[in-house]
Amino acid sequence: MIKYLGSKRTLIPRITAAVAALPSVRTVIDLFSGTSRVGHAFKRLGYRVLANDHNAYAAVLARCYVEADREAVLAECEPLLARLQALAPRAGWFTKTFCEDSRYLQPHNGARVDAMREWIAQADLAAPIEAVLLTSLVEAADRVDSTTGVQMAYLKGWADRSYKDLELRMPDVLPQAVAGKSAAFELEAEVAVSKLQGDVMYFDPPYNQHKYLGNYHVWESLVRWDCPEVYGIARKRIDCRTRRSDFNSKPRSGQAMQQALNRAQARHLVVSFSNEGYFRPEEIVAMLQPRGRVLALGCDYRRYVGAQIGIHNPAGERVGKVSHLHNKEYLFVATPDAEPGSAVEQQLLAQGFVDAGAILTGDPAV
Repeated sequence: MIKYLGSKRTLIPRITAAVAALPSVRTVIDLFSGTSRVGHAFKRLGYRVLANDHNAYAAVLARCYVEADREAVLAECEPLLARLQALAPRAGWFTKTFCEDSRYLQPHNGARVDAMREWIAQADLAAPIEAVLLTSLVEAADRVDSTTGVQMAYLKGWADRSYKDLELRMPDVLPQAVAGKSAAFELEAEVAVSKLQGDVMYFDPPYNQHKYLGNYHVWESLVRWDCPEVYGIARKRIDCRTRRSDFNSKPRSGQAMQQALNRAQARHLVVSFSNEGYFRPEEIVAMLQPRGRVLALGCDYRRYVGAQIGIHNPAGERVGKVSHLHNKEYLFVATPDAEPGSAVEQQLLAQGFVDAGAILTGDPAV
């Protein structure tokens, strides 16, 4: 899901290198796991990962890419995926809502989604097996959709990829990590931060008022399979109007972030945040300082693919120009183990991190 808003695909090497510089790390907590790219990368490196997200589609991705272990699911999932692929199309709620009343997928693929998802719902599968099948289905649908990267709208005309037939693939499920069994959770951040314990807690919170539920409501409905009431041209779930997070509220986000950082049950904190977000870098530094010495790294970062295409209205018509193609992504590391002259400090400095005081003084190197 390369076009996913907020994806850290290109930033992952820097994130994992920063964690590798920290001492005695076995368990990494990913508090806002999204597509689980970061958690998947940590598991591949041998860490035990605890991934959390309050959206159902993200929790399913985490159960597949973080919690499920290849040796436990592969033998059962491969024949099940082949069985799903062979099902006859059967149009239902998904096809009507997202292919006829709107145009996220073409009807021939919508009917296949309906048939496959209904079969999964009736199959009484173990949670890890179900998560792998659902992830395969979501990713297959994502490859033939007709959007610019978010589901606030769809294209006025069908995207070329939407004409292709939906094809299931086995997700890249990893073996169990050397450090131990990983797990996925579907909790609000303020609950998860007090419940989950680890050596590192990684924060990648929402940056602004745009809720991931609204941006990816089609996948939420596909995973929940609750056939919700929908509204508007975009056919959003009705709970997009009522489900809120303090992290999406400008007046409440600061307190929510500070409380989460204060309550984090981990020795080391790593925070990723964009210069397009609610907080200025110096505000994040101030929030982190009670947790240890803070070092920071600024990275030029290409914006998600939808922003590179332009601004579209709910009918998928282009109505605005691209304002900019890059933003700045900051990584912050707060740890009591990065005292001046320490091995941790030297490793982080070698990666390009600087003392966070440079942000407070406006150092252009950050």
